[in-house]
Formats: sequence, C-alpha cells, structure tokens
Amino acid sequence: MQILLALGMLTLAYVIGSIPFGLVIVKLTTGQDIRDIESGRTGGTNAMRAAGFWAGLFTALFDMLKATVMVWVAKVIFPLETSLGNAWLHILSPLAVILGHNYSIFLIRRNESGRLRLRGGAGGAPCVGGSVGMWAPSFMIIVPLAAAILFGIGYASVTTMSVALLSTITFTILAIMGLAPWQYALYGIFAEILLVVALLPNIRRLIAGQERLVGWRARRKQKPQ
Repeated sequence: MQILLALGMLTLAYVIGSIPFGLVIVKLTTGQDIRDIESGRTGGTNAMRAAGFWAGLFTALFDMLKATVMVWVAKVIFPLETSLGNAWLHILSPLAVILGHNYSIFLIRRNESGRLRLRGGAGGAPCVGGSVGMWAPSFMIIVPLAAAILFGIGYASVTTMSVALLSTITFTILAIMGLAPWQYALYGIFAEILLVVALLPNIRRLIAGQERLVGWRARRKQKPQ
C-alpha cells in the first residue's frame, strides 16, 4: 500500500511539474506561443524575454511553488517522524516536478526530424522550490546568491545550474549540524544532473562563447563603445 501511495504521489508530482505556467502567462498577456520565442523554453527567463519582467517573475514563482507544494504533500503523507527513510520521498517528489517541468506531458511537439519531443523549461525555479519545501529559510540563501551570480556573470544558464549547487551546500551544512536528514543534501546533486541535461545546448554555447547574456551585462554589451 505504501509503495502504491508513493508511486501515486510521484506521478502526481510529475503531472503538476508538467503544468507550463510560462506558456499560459505569455499566451494570456501577449497572445504568443512561448515555444516559438528565443530558446523555446517555458521557464521564467524565456517568459521574461517574451512578455516582460512581471511575466517572467510570476512564471518563476508559480514554477517554484509546484515543487514546494509537492514537498509539503510528501511531508504530510510520509513524515520523518514515522521513518527517516521517508526523506527519500521528500527529495524524489521535487525531482519528479523538475522532470515534469523540463519534459512536460502537456507540451508534445514534433522536432525538425519529425520525432515527438517533450518540451519544457530548464528546471531552475522548481529546483529552488524543492529546497524551500524542505527548509523554508533556504529561499533567503539560494535566491539572493543566485541573483548575485546572474548579476555578476550575466548567464541565465549558469545561474540555473548554480541553484542546485547552492542547495547541496546549504543542506550539507544543515545535515552536518544535525538539522536536516542527510538525504536532503543529495537533492541538489540529483537536481543538478537534471538541470545539466536540460541545459546541454546552453553549455555547448558557453564553451563556444556564444551563450546569450542577460541583465546589465547584456545592456552593457549593446552600448556603443
């Protein structure tokens, strides 16, 4: 019974993660299909490119909440008080959300070769949301540091990958202090794998020096010298 309940919860997490808030918000505000704009992803960064700052912000917040809510659900159904092993389900739930977010069952399209392909985002916002669900104050650590990285480096892809690393560092420290299960420290590692796979095209552009800049660095680059 517990196994079936866990499988049902993880399936629900994937479906909830698949909700493309970026697609909905951009469609409602501009009438455009976000999949046809810039990177084609449905996350906050591309929503901002497509429909402005507020569209990007609300997309990121809703995408974050998808994972936060599913961690809360996991904690209610499988509390640590019952078994410390339930911590695995606390991290698997937001990972399933990230998987749904990156490869949404609602966003099936044929690629250039005619094959069906699942579309979505890169997973940064739901990765943060999972951390917040496990320990709410992590928001005040991960988000400001990620914002500083974005401001300093100017690459959204690097910032996205950094949130999983920041989560790992945060929960490793908490685990050492005895304030969180050690499984929580592994969440960022598994999330990083999902983020890197989704961002492989961006990583290739980074290596080639062709990745898009965002924020003040992008504006600075556009100014005539």
